[in-house]
Amino acid sequence: MPQFSKRPSVIGNKLLSLSLIMSVVISPFAIMSSAQADLSVFNEAYDKLAADNGNPLKAPTEQQKQFIKQTLRSAGMTVPIVSIQPSKLPSMYQVTLAQSSTTEPQLPLHITEDAQYILQGELQPNPSPKKSTPPKEAPSKTLSGMPVSEALRASILANSSLLKNITPEVALYHTAVPGVIWGTTFNGQPFITNTDASVFTSGEISVIENGQFAGLDADFEQKKNRQVLSQLDEDNLVVYPATSKEQAVIYVATDINCPYCRVMHNDMKQLNAKGITVKVIAYPYYEKSPEQMRQIWCETDKNARRRALDKAMAGEPVASTCTNSSVNNLKANHIKAAGLAVFATPAIYREDGVAFNAPYKDPRFLPFLGIK
Repeated sequence: MPQFSKRPSVIGNKLLSLSLIMSVVISPFAIMSSAQADLSVFNEAYDKLAADNGNPLKAPTEQQKQFIKQTLRSAGMTVPIVSIQPSKLPSMYQVTLAQSSTTEPQLPLHITEDAQYILQGELQPNPSPKKSTPPKEAPSKTLSGMPVSEALRASILANSSLLKNITPEVALYHTAVPGVIWGTTFNGQPFITNTDASVFTSGEISVIENGQFAGLDADFEQKKNRQVLSQLDEDNLVVYPATSKEQAVIYVATDINCPYCRVMHNDMKQLNAKGITVKVIAYPYYEKSPEQMRQIWCETDKNARRRALDKAMAGEPVASTCTNSSVNNLKANHIKAAGLAVFATPAIYREDGVAFNAPYKDPRFLPFLGIK
């Protein structure tokens, strides 16, 4: 039986010898303490899941199996396939891979019928009692990147009462696979579940295009990020407007104790001079940062807040002037920004939601913004 609490926090996902599906295995599913969750509940959940045969996909035909096998082989997979059967994730098949005593365990794959979308991970049964039936919503690929409805969100949370990291702050979005939900914890750890939250796994959905692994679903990522950015409270961003004709607007999730964030911040005047408006999202990532950044964002005057941020980024001590611990002007945007699933700062995004997945000093940065 899977042991949620003992799963490693990070496992590099090795699909064959490929690193192209870089879904990271984390554990947002740690169960409550033994005082809160009896082991018998866990056993019952696992047994119930094993006995549940309801799945939108029927057993694949031999033709479908051969198609999936051929697609994976063409993409470079060399690990033998043991079986292909309906997955507990809707609209997907589970591909069980052969194990070898000389290599690391091969986690199963979950792949759509058209072999376009794929993820790798062991499905973990949710030990929480089922308290809610998800609303009947027509699943559609067109919902990809859109937040789930409030009704579906409430249902998933109600059915995850024993999962301590599945809190009201989690972000939940539809993926391109109908019925499969992408989520992230408040700390930015992504996970995958289904609409009734009966199973969870870590990682992300990747795409197979033109017979090759193409990495994460870029269309989903862009749409999701655009939704997240549009929901941020502008008043709680620190904005550095372009000082020449505006050519681009970027959002930057930053931490005052992040060395690379300081490097970028020190170049703020040059960025503004190039026509780049920078909107700073407070994203405390380092252990000592939350309280220090709360002090900065406690400033209600925008200019005073910006000056305080500039000083902190220059290495000056943060003044402890905000003595009322109940005042936390950065938390609301931090919760809203959780859907960005930031794993390193500074995290840079265009207005349209596309992330810049390279160091800030990379020569591709300005072309990424359409600036010569």
